[in-house]
Amino acid sequence: MCLWDEVRAWDARRIHVAAHNHRDPAHPLRSAGRLRALHLCEYGAQTMAVHGGLRARAAGGRAKPGLLVALRGIALHVARIDDLPGVLECHAEVLTDGDAGWQYAFRIVHGDALLAEGRAAVMLQATLPEGEGRAASPGS
Repeated sequence: MCLWDEVRAWDARRIHVAAHNHRDPAHPLRSAGRLRALHLCEYGAQTMAVHGGLRARAAGGRAKPGLLVALRGIALHVARIDDLPGVLECHAEVLTDGDAGWQYAFRIVHGDALLAEGRAAVMLQATLPEGEGRAASPGS
């Protein structure tokens, strides 16, 4: 599932993406016919993933898989987004960037209206050499 339809601009520190799919009745995150503002956290997290992939490709590699481990300072300024006409846009910026993970700040807007803002952290997973299975998880 990829929620963003287009990358409008990006550089090593920032990304600007847009989506038109929030009004789609078949949107994968809809429940009871609605797409709630809480789902903007997933939009924010996917912005990080898109940016990480673009940065890795620009460096000649592939992005490591990651796991969203924290959301902080989240502010939702609407209750739902499925009834908004037009495009959603996200502006995200790298706050920390390391071998073990990333932290981004993101803002999601609809026109001039701020819908959601916050920070998200991703822990990057070590990639295994090709042909090796997954490591056993603790307790297995």
